[in-house]
Amino acid sequence: MPLEIDKRPLWLVLAIRSARVLFFVSLAAAFYFALTISVPEGLTEGGRNAIAIFIVCLILWVTNAVPLAITSILAIVLVPLFGVLPSDETYSIFGNEAVFFILGAFILAGAVMHSGLSNRVALAILKRYGHAPKRMILSIFFLSAVLSFFMSEHAVAAMLFPIVFEIAKGLGLRPGKSNFGKVLFLSLAWGCVIGGVATFLGGARVPLAVGMLKEATGETINFLEYTVAVFPIVIVMLCVGTVLLLKLFPIEITDTGKANKLIAEKLQKVGKITYVEYAVGGVLFVTVLAWMTIGEHVGLAVIALAAVVALFVLKLVRWKDIEEYVNWGIILMYGGAITLGTALARSGAAEWVATQTIGRWGTGPAAVIAIFSLMTLLLTEGISNAAVIAILLPIGIGMAGKYAMDPTLITYAIAVPAGLAFSLPMSTPANAIAVSSNYITVKELVKVGVIMSFTSWVVFNLVANYYWPLIGLWGN
Repeated sequence: MPLEIDKRPLWLVLAIRSARVLFFVSLAAAFYFALTISVPEGLTEGGRNAIAIFIVCLILWVTNAVPLAITSILAIVLVPLFGVLPSDETYSIFGNEAVFFILGAFILAGAVMHSGLSNRVALAILKRYGHAPKRMILSIFFLSAVLSFFMSEHAVAAMLFPIVFEIAKGLGLRPGKSNFGKVLFLSLAWGCVIGGVATFLGGARVPLAVGMLKEATGETINFLEYTVAVFPIVIVMLCVGTVLLLKLFPIEITDTGKANKLIAEKLQKVGKITYVEYAVGGVLFVTVLAWMTIGEHVGLAVIALAAVVALFVLKLVRWKDIEEYVNWGIILMYGGAITLGTALARSGAAEWVATQTIGRWGTGPAAVIAIFSLMTLLLTEGISNAAVIAILLPIGIGMAGKYAMDPTLITYAIAVPAGLAFSLPMSTPANAIAVSSNYITVKELVKVGVIMSFTSWVVFNLVANYYWPLIGLWGN
C-alpha cells in the first residue's frame, strides 16, 4: 500500500480525533451539573435525577453518538444507580409485555418470509394486477400497504425492493430520468409507511407506546381497538397517495409486458405452494384472529409467544433460520425506552416537565393533540421513531391530567404520527430503500413527501376530533 501523508494542519487533525472524547466529557459535565442543581419547586430529587438521565439519553438518541440500544442500556443502568427507581423494579419494567410481543412479532414475520409465503403472495398479486402501468403502480402501492398490516414495514420494503428493482430494469427505465421509475419506488415506500400504522404489526413503535402507557398508568390499548381507531387515517392516506402517485409524475410508458413476463418467470420458479407455507399462513391467521378477539383478556404477548412455540413444535422453522430476522438491538432499545419513560412518570418528572413546557401552549385537549402530533411528525423525520416516542410520550402522559384527558388519546397522538414519515430517507428504512435505487433523488422525495406529511397531520387531527368521539375515545 502506498504511504499517504496527511497534509492537514496539526491542530485540525487533533481537533477531529479528540472531538468524540470532548463530546462525552462535555456530556458527562452537563449530566453532573443537572444532578447537582437545587431541586426546583414541585419536583422531587428523584424527579430531578430522572430528568438529568432523560437529557443525557435525549442527546445520545438525537446525535446517535452510540447505538440506540446502548443508550437504552445506559438508561437502565442510571435509573437505579441514581435512586429514581429500585433495581428490582427497574429490571421488571424492562421485561414488560410489550417487549415480548415485539419479540414474538419479529419471529412470526421471520417465519412468513423464510417460508417464502410473503414472496409468493407478492408475485401472484403483481402478476394478476400489473398488466398496465397505472395498475402496476397501484398494485405495488396497495400490496406493500396490505403486507405492512401483518409484517414490519421495514421487512416488507426489503422484501419487495428486489422485485420492484428488477421490474424497473426489465422495462429499461433510466435511473433519475424515468418518471415511471420514480413512481415505482415512491409507491413502494409510501405503501409501507401508510400500511405500517394500521396495526400493531407494522412496526414495533405502537407496542412500545402501549407498553409505556401501561407501565405509567395501568391503561392499555388492545389490538382491535387500535386498528378501528386508525383505519380511517390509513384509508384516506391511501386515497391521497393514489392521486399523488398518478398526478405528480406523468408516466411516460404505455406497456409493461416485459415486466409481466419477468414476474411470471419468477412465480414459475417458486413452484407449487408447500405444506410449510400453508402451515405458517395458518398459524399467522389464527394468531391475528386471537389478537383481535381474546387479546385483551389473554394478553397480546402470550398469544404471540404461543404462536412462536407452535411454529417450532410443528417444525415449521429452525432457530438458525429465524434468528437473522430478530433484531435484538431494537428489543433492547424498546425495553430501555419503556424503563426510562416509566421512571419519568413514577418520579413525577414527566408531569412537571409537561407543565413547564407544552402546558403553557395548550389551550385544550384538541390543541394538545395537534401540538403533540405535529412535534412527533417533525422529529420523526430526523431521528428514530422509537426515540421520538421515548422522548415525547412520558411528557404527553404527564399532560393528560392537566386537561382531564384520557392518556390513551396522547398515546395515539404520538404513536400514530411517529409512523407517518414521508419526507427524508433517514426517517424510515422504506424511504431509504427507495432513494437507494437511484431512480428517485432525495430532493424529489422531500418535495412530494412534504405534501404527504402535511396531509397526514391534517387527516390525523380531523379523525381525532370528529371520528374518535363517535367510537367513544374522547368519552373515556
